[in-house]
Amino acid sequence: MNETLRSLYPEIEPYACGHLDVGDGHSIYWERVGTPGAKPAVFLHGGPGGTISPSHRRLFDPTLYDVTLFDQRGCGKSTPHAELEANTTWHLVSDIERLRAMAGAEKWLVFGGSWGSTLALAYAEKYPDRVSELVVRGIYTLTRAELDWYYQFGVSEMFPDKWERFIAPIPPEERREMMHAYHRRLTSDDKATRIAAARAWSLWEGETITLLPEPSTSDKFGEDEFAHAFARIENHFFVNAGWLEEGQLLRDAHRLQGIPGLIVHGRYDMPCPAKQAWALHKAWPEAEFYLIEGAGHAYSEPGILDRLIYATDKFAGKI
Repeated sequence: MNETLRSLYPEIEPYACGHLDVGDGHSIYWERVGTPGAKPAVFLHGGPGGTISPSHRRLFDPTLYDVTLFDQRGCGKSTPHAELEANTTWHLVSDIERLRAMAGAEKWLVFGGSWGSTLALAYAEKYPDRVSELVVRGIYTLTRAELDWYYQFGVSEMFPDKWERFIAPIPPEERREMMHAYHRRLTSDDKATRIAAARAWSLWEGETITLLPEPSTSDKFGEDEFAHAFARIENHFFVNAGWLEEGQLLRDAHRLQGIPGLIVHGRYDMPCPAKQAWALHKAWPEAEFYLIEGAGHAYSEPGILDRLIYATDKFAGKI
């Protein structure tokens, strides 16, 4: 993936970066890349609990875009690390608006994948007048069926060996509610308990997001510092259903009407069933829709990456 992106654009360094105090004791790290004053865009990373990376900068032609990327609350370089208090979907939506105002953009292209697609949809449905275009990948609408598919029964049937490792830290009598069982451990007062649970939770995701094994993708999920924030925050969001009403994002998709958009989804995406991407396509038919054959969940998979670069080039008027 890195080589593919490097062949498109050279190393892209931020032209500005810093921390923004968003209240509630949180400070979020942000950076801006590309050409100051060019087409404004914001990149929303996955997770919840993930982080931005240098490769994410390369999803946009730096001569045509002025992109804001940021680590969401508790993630990456944002502080306090792995914090759960005042950390909800709607806090993050408000943070995006603060960043837009800071960037001086009346509207901007919103780009989000996986959990980033959830957040992008929530933001766009609340602030449709602030979105010039919407690019979403690996659609996740955070319904109970989606959560159960990944953390209770479904993907377990596709990856029985990896599922066995995922459930191993949880006693059999607690396995009927895996998310809640992990929540108890990820919020334990004992750091060793939190780290052990975080590694198991994170590795389950890291090893099931690509169609074929990809150590460069999965290895990061086993790093203690990354796993601690990733697992704690992701689990915190998921046991609370993202503070969304059941089916809310699809129910309110009519608010996206008039926003140029593009949906990309891998046919064999395990964390995010293609059914939800198809449902979004039906609810928002004016957006271009691409169901990528021979692809899983990760944005780095060739067919998915091709359509994402196409999307950012298209909306910048390059093609």
